[in-house]
Amino acid sequence: MIESTQIPALVVWKDAAGIAGNVFAFGLFLSPIPTFRRIIRNNSTEQFSGLPYLYALLNCLISMWYGTPVISNDNLMVMTVNSLGAVFQLAYVILFIFYSDKSKKVMMLGLLLAVFSIVAIIVVGSMQIVNRDIRRVTVGLLSCFSLVSMFASPLFIINLVIRTKSVEFMPFFLSLSTFLMSTSFFLYGILNFDAFVYAPNGIGAMLGIIQLALYFYYRRSPNDSTEPFIVSRE
Repeated sequence: MIESTQIPALVVWKDAAGIAGNVFAFGLFLSPIPTFRRIIRNNSTEQFSGLPYLYALLNCLISMWYGTPVISNDNLMVMTVNSLGAVFQLAYVILFIFYSDKSKKVMMLGLLLAVFSIVAIIVVGSMQIVNRDIRRVTVGLLSCFSLVSMFASPLFIINLVIRTKSVEFMPFFLSLSTFLMSTSFFLYGILNFDAFVYAPNGIGAMLGIIQLALYFYYRRSPNDSTEPFIVSRE
């Protein structure tokens, strides 16, 4: 792997892309707030599912571990954005559990324990790999797979928009934040010569373009919503 620190000009642009990605990610992490206002107001999770927040937490924790100096060199921005994301997702999970009924509480607590167990296995297991390059590739592949698998959600929404010809469940600012964050980290990965960063974010950027194109194509529909697509229904 070529180190971007060898080329000073790339360091500036890489850091700029990483900072921009962190800023855009912050907007993305705030997107579920309207949903949780409704949950708190009604004192119930109703028919909302907490699974997307658990899965997002798992993805953030794995990617955060990949971004640490123990695993990969010069990926501070990857570590910071996923650390912030993990805090937000854990807060959402805790709130969801608090306002859930008893059966859903038990299920969510069990799944939260499973998330922490999986991350612990990955952390402990990767530290048993003596060769640093093999360790980086192993965790990088897990991080990449986790991030790519999260694209099932926007793919579902894209299909839903095409079928219903409505952007009801695809808010503009959420789609824009996703596109801008993915594009920023796509550039960050390229400038850092890290395929485990630019490959999944390149896919995310392309899906973001498709979402924005569909939004402008179908935006005349009267069925608009402020509900974020990360919130799925059971």
